[in-house]
Amino acid sequence: RKRAMSVSSLRSPVSSLHEALDQCMTALDLFLTNQFSEALSYLKPRTKESMYHSLTYATILEMQAMMTFDPQDILLAGNMMKEAQSLCQRHRRKSSMTDSFSNLVHRPTIDQFTEEEIHAEVCYAECLLQRAALTFLQDENMVSFIKGGIKVRNSYQTYKELDSLVQSSQYSKGESHRHFEGGVKLGVGAFNLVSGNPLF
Repeated sequence: RKRAMSVSSLRSPVSSLHEALDQCMTALDLFLTNQFSEALSYLKPRTKESMYHSLTYATILEMQAMMTFDPQDILLAGNMMKEAQSLCQRHRRKSSMTDSFSNLVHRPTIDQFTEEEIHAEVCYAECLLQRAALTFLQDENMVSFIKGGIKVRNSYQTYKELDSLVQSSQYSKGESHRHFEGGVKLGVGAFNLVSGNPLF
């Protein structure tokens, strides 16, 4: 057991990210063949450490909540999505006060992010969007509507920046670029579909 732990701790963020994406694709295959419990069981052991495991697990719970409209399912999905967002936040690029000020003038470029950080951005945007959907599903009061609207706006801004980065000539494709680009396109497509017009 100790040997396994030491080997696991030596994995680089990139190899760990690639492994997580492969495992989540396996879980999605299980989910799409109606093996819901098996998909959740497969993902659960790594939901506290891997942002993709956590997001995929929460997404399956959210889909279940949207099918049942059961308040307990909605609450469970909301709590898990909140945990997934917190995990993504820990992997996002740390910004200093100087970075925040400079970003008001100059957009961040792709070379300022590690591959793990760029994936954390798209996962974070997805968490915001899904949490907003759960907020609208759970409560119909004005406060919840405003909170949901803020999440949607923040998600939109993040996807807009990520789309700009992908279109940039400086964009250098990493090992897991197809998953990253797919996530960005999914978010962009969701906003364009809801608006009825291309937003970006």
